[in-house]
Amino acid sequence: MSDREIVIPDTLKPIVERAGYAPAVRVGDTLYCAGQVGRTAELEVIRDPEQQFISAWENLRSVLEAGGCHFEDVVDMTTYHVDMSQHMAVFREVKNRVFPRGLCAWTCIGVSELAHPGLLVEIKCIAVRRR
Repeated sequence: MSDREIVIPDTLKPIVERAGYAPAVRVGDTLYCAGQVGRTAELEVIRDPEQQFISAWENLRSVLEAGGCHFEDVVDMTTYHVDMSQHMAVFREVKNRVFPRGLCAWTCIGVSELAHPGLLVEIKCIAVRRR
């Protein structure tokens, strides 16, 4: 018997149907979250950087909650940034507003592009559910 469970929040069912991936997979108490980006409910890329970053964090929050976790449960995070030097100050400001500081390992990687034009960040993480 496998303890592997696919986690799909209701808000992300359209992207799962379109792209065919799991937003997260839970194995035991560990939740492996796929990278989350800032899009509208209609899957349109949000153009304003600050609003896009807020949306990416909210999408990540919904994936974590669907998997029984919260931001405080994140142990490892990787963020992928397009034009990192241009947008990092705003990204960090949004992150510091919504995500607990200093509770997880965090790696930032600059990339030339993400899955769709206009995306500026993708946030991927691993969380361990507390009992």
